[in-house]
Formats: sequence, C-alpha cells, structure tokens
Amino acid sequence: MNYSKINNITGWLCFIIASFTYILTLEPSVSFWDCGEFIASAFKMQVVHQPGAPLFLMIQRFFSIFAFGDTQKIAYFMNIGSAMASAATILFLFWTITALAKKMIPKRNEDLTLGDMVMIMGAGAVGALAYTFSDSFWFSAVESEVYALSSLFTAIVFWGILKWEAVADEPRADRWLLFIAYIMGLSIGIHLLNLLTIPAIAFVYYFKKEKNPTNMGVFKTFAVGILILAFVQYGIIQYVVSFGAYFDLFFVNTLGMGFGTGVIFFAILLIAGFVWGIRYSIKTQHKILNLALLSTVLIVFGYCSFAMIIIRAKANPNLNNSNPDNAFSFLSYLNREQYGDRPLLFGPNYNSEKVSLKEGKNIYRKGDTKYEVAGKKTDYEYDRTTPFPRMYSDEQRHVNEYKSLMGFDDSHFPGLIDNINYLFKYQIGNMYMRYFMWNFVGRQNDDQGAGIYQGQFLSGVKPIDAMMLGDQSHLPPSIVDNKAYNRFFFLPLIIGLMGAIWHFKRNQKDAGIVGLLFFFTGLAIVLYLNQKPLEPRERDYAYAGSFYAFAIWIGFGVFAIRDWVFNKINAQNGAIIATVICLLGAPVIMGAQGWDDHDRSSKMVAHDIAVDYLESCAPNAILFTYGDNDTYPLWYIQEVENVRPDVRLVNLSLFDTDWYIDGMKRKQNESEPLPISMKPSQYVQGVRDVMYYQDYKIAGSVELKNILDVLLSDDDADKIPLQNGTKENFIPTKNFKMTINPEEVVKTGTVSAADSARITPVMQWTFNKGYVTKGTLAMLDILANNNWKRPIYFASTVPSDQFNGLDNYLYTEGLAMRLLPLKIDTAASRNELVNTDVLYRNMYTKFKWGNVKEAKYLDPQSSDDISIFNNIFNTTISGLIKEGKVEDAKKVVTRYFEVMPDKFYGMRSMMGTYFLAENLYTLGDAQLANTLMSKSADYIQKELTYLADVSQSRGRFIGGQNVQLGLQFLNQMVKTATEQKQTKLAQQLAQQFQGLEARFSPYFAQQPQE
Repeated sequence: MNYSKINNITGWLCFIIASFTYILTLEPSVSFWDCGEFIASAFKMQVVHQPGAPLFLMIQRFFSIFAFGDTQKIAYFMNIGSAMASAATILFLFWTITALAKKMIPKRNEDLTLGDMVMIMGAGAVGALAYTFSDSFWFSAVESEVYALSSLFTAIVFWGILKWEAVADEPRADRWLLFIAYIMGLSIGIHLLNLLTIPAIAFVYYFKKEKNPTNMGVFKTFAVGILILAFVQYGIIQYVVSFGAYFDLFFVNTLGMGFGTGVIFFAILLIAGFVWGIRYSIKTQHKILNLALLSTVLIVFGYCSFAMIIIRAKANPNLNNSNPDNAFSFLSYLNREQYGDRPLLFGPNYNSEKVSLKEGKNIYRKGDTKYEVAGKKTDYEYDRTTPFPRMYSDEQRHVNEYKSLMGFDDSHFPGLIDNINYLFKYQIGNMYMRYFMWNFVGRQNDDQGAGIYQGQFLSGVKPIDAMMLGDQSHLPPSIVDNKAYNRFFFLPLIIGLMGAIWHFKRNQKDAGIVGLLFFFTGLAIVLYLNQKPLEPRERDYAYAGSFYAFAIWIGFGVFAIRDWVFNKINAQNGAIIATVICLLGAPVIMGAQGWDDHDRSSKMVAHDIAVDYLESCAPNAILFTYGDNDTYPLWYIQEVENVRPDVRLVNLSLFDTDWYIDGMKRKQNESEPLPISMKPSQYVQGVRDVMYYQDYKIAGSVELKNILDVLLSDDDADKIPLQNGTKENFIPTKNFKMTINPEEVVKTGTVSAADSARITPVMQWTFNKGYVTKGTLAMLDILANNNWKRPIYFASTVPSDQFNGLDNYLYTEGLAMRLLPLKIDTAASRNELVNTDVLYRNMYTKFKWGNVKEAKYLDPQSSDDISIFNNIFNTTISGLIKEGKVEDAKKVVTRYFEVMPDKFYGMRSMMGTYFLAENLYTLGDAQLANTLMSKSADYIQKELTYLADVSQSRGRFIGGQNVQLGLQFLNQMVKTATEQKQTKLAQQLAQQFQGLEARFSPYFAQQPQE
C-alpha cells in the first residue's frame, strides 16, 4: 500500500472539504474592520496602515483578476483568496499531523499495516478538520484579511521543518532550511506571526542533530531560538532599515547628495558583505556559517516585498498611510510609531505620577533638500514604577476598569503580585482562555466579552456551566437566539488533552515542539501585547496559531483513544472506531454547531452602510469620519466600486498628520482638493502638533478667520513661551463665530430660498477642547475658507467631542449630519435637528439595508449597525410626524417592516423598537404599538431574569448596565402605555417592572458592577 499516495489523496480531500466550507460561507462583498482598506489598497496597489502587508496586497490583487472587470465582484474574489489560503492551511496541517503521527508507529521491517494507515490518516483528518471548523480560524477564512494567508505561511514553515527532519541525514537536506528562511522572509510582507515558529524550529534542528540531548542543551537551544527570533524581528526588519536611514542622513545632510543615495550605498555595502561572507564560508568549509548567511540573505530577499510600499508611496495614491517615500518615514512606518509603545518588563502603573519628560533621539523628516529635525522622541519619567507592569494605561476608562476588575481603591498602588493577578485574570483569562474555550468547548454568544455574563464560553454541560458562570436555568434570547450559541460539550477539548498527554508519554521531544508552538503563538503573544481592557473588538484572531497547535493534539486523540479504550480489540477495527469517535467528537460537532454563525454568504451590511453614508451627502461634499468602520468600508466603496467619487472622505483619526493633510490638498477621484490654506511649512511634522488654550479674557466671540490667523502666525507676539524655551501658537479664546452672507448660502444651495429666513447672520459656538491639534486646525481652515461652496458633513458615528462645538448647527440628513448656518432652535435637542425632506428622500429612495432581514448570520458589528438603521427610521418618522406629513411617515413604517429583522440583537435594537412603538401611537396604530411594547417588555423580562439568576447564584450584582437600561425602559413603557390609555398593557408592564425591580433592589447599592 502506497503511503505517500494515500497521504496526498486524503490531504487533498481535507483541502476540498475546507474549500467548499469557506467558499459557501464567505462574505460576498466587503467586511468590517480592516477588510475595506485592504481590498481598496490591493485593487489599486496603495499603502495600508502600519506596518504594511505588501505581499498580501499583491496576492489579493491577483485574485481580483478573476472578477474580469466587474468591480462589484472584486471583494468577492479577494475573499475567495482568503478562503483558498485557509483551505491550503488545512492541507499543510494534515500533512504536518501525518508526518508527526507516522513517527509514532513502531518501526518494523514490513510496510505499514492497514491499521497503521487508518490511524495516521484518521489522526490527520480529525486534527485538520477540527481546525477547519474552529471558530477563530473560520471567521478569518471568509474575509479579505491578512490572517488567513499568514496562517498558510505558518503552516508551510512548520511542515517544511518536518520535511527537513525526515531527510536531514541525506545530502543537500539543508535546502529545506533555506526554503523555510525564504518563506519566513516572504511572510513578513503579510504578518509577523509567522516568526513565532522560530523557537520550535530550533528545537526540531537540535533534537535531530543531537543524538543525546541534555538539559543544558535544551536550555541553550531555547536561548538560541529566542535570539534568532530577536535577530529577525529587530536586526533584519528594523535595524537594516534603520542603518539605511542613517546612511542616507549622512549622505544627504553631510555630503550634500540626493535623497536615497545613502540607502543605495548601504544596500551595496550589505550585498558585498553577504557575498564576501558566503564566499568565505564556502572557502573555509564552515557549514553553519554558510547556512546562517544564506538563510539571512533569503529572509532579506523575501522581506524585499516591502519595496512595493516605497514605490507606491512615491506615486502618491489616494490611500497612502504615513507616506513612507523616504528612509525615515519608512522606518517610522515599519516601527508602527503612530501606535506608541507599551512597557513590558519595567514601567509605570495607571496611578504613577509623571514627574519629568526625558528627551531621546532626534525625529527626522524629509525637507526640500535635506532631512530636518522634526523634534525629539520623548519618554515620561515617573515617581514610581513596578516590574512587569500590566496595568499601565492612565486613560480614565482604563483606570476605572482596572480598579473595578481588581477591586482596588483610589489609594492602592499595584505591585508585582497585583500585576501578575491582572495578567491571569484579564489578559490570560479573558483575552486568551476565553477564546481558547470558544474554539474547543463552546460559546455563549458573539456579544463583545464583558464581565462574566456575555461573550463567554458555554459548554452545554449545565452543571459545569452553572459552576463557571452562575445559574444558567433561564438562558435569555441574547444567548439561545444567537447563532453563536455553540455547545461542544467539552468533547474537542477532551480529545485534544488526551492527544497531548498521549503524545508527551510517547515522544516528549515532538510533543514539546508542538507545545512550544502552542505557547509562542498563544501565551507569548499575550505577554508581548500587554493588552489594555475595553478592546474595541474581540482579538481571538491573534491566537489562531495556538489553536492550530492544539488541533495537532486533537488529531493525536485518535491514537490515545485507540490505545487507552480499544486496545483489546483488533488494531484495524480499533483504529477505525477511534477515528469515527474523534471525527464525531470534534470536527463534526464543531462544523454542525458553527455553520450558522459563520455563514456570511447573504450579508451585505458593510457594503450597504458604506453606500448609505455616501448617499447621505449632497454632491461634492466633505464627509468627516472617525473610526475604522465608518471609514474603511467607505474607502472600499469609492476606490473599488466607484460609488460617489465626488465625496471627499476625511478621517479625523488621521487628520493630525502632515502626510494626510497633504493628501487632502490633492485631487482624489472626482473630488477637488480641500480648501486648506495652510502651507506645508505650517503643519509639517513637529510644527503646530498641539496648541493650547490660554484665556485672554476676550469679550464676545472672535471671527474664525482671525482665530486662524493667530494660530498660523509666525510672529513671536502671537505665541506663548514654553518651559523648554521655545514659543508656540495658542488659542486666546474658545468663543468662535462666522459671519454669514445669506445670499452666498442660498446661491450655493446650502439652504433653499424658501428657508432663507432661517439663516443666521452669525454662527456662534464655543470650542469644546482646551487645545487645538493639527487636524482640528485643518478643519477650522476648511470652515474658514470653504465659503459654503462644498457641503460639509459629519458621519453619525463621529464622537460628539469631534464636532468642536458645532453641535447646534449639525442637521441629520441620513447617516451623516450636515453643517447648516441656521438660527439655533433652543427648544430642539440634538436628535431633533433634522433636515426632514432630504432625510426622507435619502432613506426612502437611496438607502440599502444590508439584507439584515434575510441574512443567515450577522457578525457582531453588523448586528450593532441595526441600531443605526433603527435610529434613522425613527428619526425620519418623528421628523415627518412633527411636520404633519403623516402619510409619508406611514410609508416609512411600512418600509421598516419590509427591511428590518423581527428579532432583537441586544438591548440597543430593543430600544429602537420601543421608540418605533411611540411613533406608532402618534400615528394611531395602537394595536401594532402594543404588540411591539409587549415584545420589547418580554425581551427585557427574559434578559433581566437571567441576570438576576446569575447575580443571586454568584452573590454579586452582574450585568448592572443592562439591568439599569432594561428597568429604565420598562418603567418608561409603563408611563407610555398609561399615557396612551392602554390600561391592560400598562398593568402588565407595571407587574413585570415591579417583579424585576424587587429582584434587583438588594444589589442597587452595591459596587462594583459587572
């Protein structure tokens, strides 16, 4: 029986199963988070956020070719690229497991028996298919993100070292090591996770070369593995570029040569050094030196995919993050400097006091003919520090979370033990073990994990679930109606643990290598990331490599069950039975439970909401956005599908950088340059980064253009001295105004002639911050010089502090609010500032709704966006009712029930239904309003009953925010029903409210809440 042939056929069969799984469940268009940026950048070869992923972009660009010019299919085929990379990962995982498993078969003179073959192939199939259907890997497999391709390169590297091990004693076997080095170099152009396989690879090499390994040898090998990892991470990825940058600094600033000459000289020097070293190693027959040098060269070759970043940055594409077109901006780009640093071994706690500022190296920027000093790197010095700081963020919301989670009072200064406790309680417990259990035990729901009552694991074994999470006898709709309510009954975990124990008993070396891979791609990442609480999204994708390693042990569960349970029966039959049991206990149950919450084949939310944002804007508009999910999908829809290319998107999170302002001053697509009057020298890096408020007691409001003149002035009289001896511009008042020319406003179509009486002669507002950043300065520049020629909008998801005090002049016209110079309506709340006619026209005739009613599954971000849709419906209906347009309001209600889902996706979507019920009472449809009120109240009843049960069983208040929100709305429903003379409903709601209030009243005075 040909082992190689069966191994290949079975591996490819697993590949086919994975391919069909991912293709059938992948998202048909753009997804949320980074996917929109990646697709747009891959399509036009642009520059993504730091530290870049050039090889990923080039590979995805290849897959876009299969769209054959259909721009609406570009995202689909790039998603196909991720699906195929993920399926290939499964293929290499299968071959990795079978390579390890074959070593477990006792060596005999004869060929493998049928029983042996079944054992090996069964182990490979069980482990590979378990990983196929694992939650975290499956999620990344169906969208255009770097993690699918990164996983493939990790799988190839680990498979490659086993191929080397199998032929290590043969001539030219080291070609496999060189292959691994090149793949590793290429992987840098995708994601750095691949480098974490290096320590495991070092041990494979050591155990193969050393016939009698020792404890000291093991320790040295571990140290060497870490050193190689550090050499690649810092020596190659960072310091090679750093040396090139400082060579360029010398050649340009000292020798007076052109930009880039120093880099070229350094590259020639580096190449010459490698050539000499390789020739020397050959001449002296120094095999290890030769292998090290060739491996380094191949890693550098693979790393050269980053040349694409510099080449494309010089072309000034629309998306050109950090503009890394020179040595120093490229170095900053690679070092992720815009994201800041975090302490690892020593540093402050959240309540350490800053006592001084320590200056470090110069920060260089590219000038006209030389590199200029943009400032110095600075680090704070603190009054108290601690070893191993885990609770280091002084951001107030993080401080509150630290104290709440750990039970600290205001005076407590956390020590080493406290930080270690936080590591285990939050960083490992919540941000790793919770994800690990999702994948191999089961999952409560896909809500963002907070406290212990949502987003947790749930096995389906009720006594254990109750012991871990509290009373689970009345599971609420947020769990049982959630597609991510997956119960694996601990079976994949048990099989994996059995496989790991069996593996360690039979072959400690190989098991230790898998364990090392498990550790470095899991817990080591936890230690390195040093995550703060309140992450904006779940981070399980970062640990998929660790789950990959555990899947190997799930495969070895076949061996464990055969040897420990069925060792008395025929070996062949035992192998078959063990394989079937493990298939049912891991991949089958994981696939069956997980299919419905990974099937994104009918979801279009990210695509459609991007269209809606843009269609909310008048022609040639300027739209200010802020976060990833109100920016990246919009980049995609403009750059790829060419929807509303006239709208200029301005991401306020990036607007504080000179390179981004530069881009805004250029034409992009069909959008003309923004009206920014500032010269590059006035906002270049290191100039006007922050300008503080200094109250000059100026009476009344000051014209915005005069404020701008002060902020942009180079006259020392318009600056204040700083402690370091320099002078900086400042804001002398927070009271701003803009004088309005009504004729100009009407002429540009900003306000219709019919509404000209509503135009205010002077817009007055109070600036809402104590400082002006570069981005705020640019926004004020636009306001001062736009002269109402281009409509200005803020996305509805922009935080209100980013309005800079303009709140009273922002009118909702869809998913964006338009700046309008209308007289302030002191009686209207922020939510009541609505341009009703435009809003109605946009939402009724232009908006798309992401197929949220029919979609098989909505991921957490998509289900959150249902609340945005709810808000826009209720705002439109309320506005139409207020203006007496009852029939139009009824049309919008009808449209609501046509496109919006019937089920609730959490408390926020319940709130939207309640507000709709209020509007229905006003429209005279009391019967439907009563139905919605009862439905909302029943939802609150079930959710809060569960939280009351958990609180009682845990002996503390759980889910306080949802409890207070639920009771608040239930109480409001009682009042609304009473006002509407719905006596029976009011009594029913009052009874529900009183019952729930009684259950929670003992806890209301308790702190903290979870």
